[in-house]
Amino acid sequence: MAELLKIEHLNVKVGNKEILKDLSLSIPEGQIHAIMGPNGCGKSTLSKVIVGDPAYVVTSGSITFKGKDLLKMSADERANEGVFLAFQHPVELPGVGMALLLKTAINAKRKYLGQEAMDAVQFMKHMKIRATALGITDEMLKRPVNVGFSGGEQKRLETFQMAMLEPDFCILDEMDSGLDVDALKVVGKAVSVMREAKRSFIIITHHDDLLKYVKPDAVSIMRRGTVVKTGGPELVKLIEEQGYDAIG
Repeated sequence: MAELLKIEHLNVKVGNKEILKDLSLSIPEGQIHAIMGPNGCGKSTLSKVIVGDPAYVVTSGSITFKGKDLLKMSADERANEGVFLAFQHPVELPGVGMALLLKTAINAKRKYLGQEAMDAVQFMKHMKIRATALGITDEMLKRPVNVGFSGGEQKRLETFQMAMLEPDFCILDEMDSGLDVDALKVVGKAVSVMREAKRSFIIITHHDDLLKYVKPDAVSIMRRGTVVKTGGPELVKLIEEQGYDAIG
C-alpha cells in the first residue's frame, strides 16, 4: 500500500511547554489506524498539528501528506488537499446553516482542485443520500451549525460533514466521548460506508468503546507525547485487560 501520511521525529510546543516529543508515525492508504493513550499524552495535540492549528508550534520534524510537505500548507490548503478533523468538542456557528456551510466548503474544495462547482440540484441530491444514511433529519439541517444540539447530535453532524466532504484522510478525535451506543453505531457506520482503497482514518481514543464498531487495521499507543508501541488490533484487548501500564 502507498503511504498517505508520514510523520518523522515531530516535536511540538504550546507556549513554553513541549507536548509532542520525537513522534514518528506512518499511515498507508486505506488504513484505519487507532491511536490510544491516557488523557494528556498528546493525542489531540497530534490531530490539531496535522490540520494546522496555529496554537501549536512545530519546533522540528516533518509531516508529509501524499508526498507533499504538509507543514508548509495553510489550514485551508490542508483541508482542500483532503485532510478532515471531526472535533471532540464541535464549535457552534450561530446564524450559519449546515447546508450553506457544506455547499460553500464543497465548492471551495472543487475550485481548489480545478473542478466545476456543484449546482443546487447536485448538492441537494448529494446531501439527501448522506443524510438518510446517517439519520440526519431535515430539521437538523435547517438549524444553525451545532446550536442547541446535544453532544451526541453534534458528533453525528461531524460524521455527516465528513461524509459530505469525502476527504482522503479523516481524523476522529475522541468521537466516542459521551456517546451512547446508538450514536457510536452511527459513527461506526459512517466510517464503514466511507472506507475505500485510498481513504485512511485515524481514530483517537483512550478506551475501546468506538473500536467495538470500527475495527482498526493498526493501533499505536501514545505515552508522554510520543508513540511507544505500534501493532495490530490485539493491542486494544491488551489495554482493555491490563491498562496502559502494560505498555510502559
